[in-house]
Amino acid sequence: MQRRSGVLDNKLKFFALTTVIVSSLIIPLVVPHILHQSMIYHIAIHIVSLDISIFLGLVSIFAFVKNSNKRMFFMALGFVTLAIVEVIMLLSSTGNLNNVVLPAVNIELPHIVLLVMITLFGLGILKAR
Repeated sequence: MQRRSGVLDNKLKFFALTTVIVSSLIIPLVVPHILHQSMIYHIAIHIVSLDISIFLGLVSIFAFVKNSNKRMFFMALGFVTLAIVEVIMLLSSTGNLNNVVLPAVNIELPHIVLLVMITLFGLGILKAR
């Protein structure tokens, strides 16, 4: 029995598909800033980072579903957390979200999310079976 090759089997095609979907969803956020040269490059960096983090998150989720490995679970959560922080930073850089500061400790939310992300990646790398 032959196995059909799909988009999910070809990582380059899958990356292209996720990039097209993510970028098309973000267009309304970017259009008002197209002519602002100082902002568009900053926003473009966050869009590229979001594309890559969503792609890696999906690939690691599929790998976890296939293998049910605890390490892969933590790595998948780390990439999902990276995508979340990139969304927060993209919304902040486009002016759609004010800097969210936790008043009790006076720390910005993206810093907390980055700490969670690094912790999850660390657990994924260091977690013993």
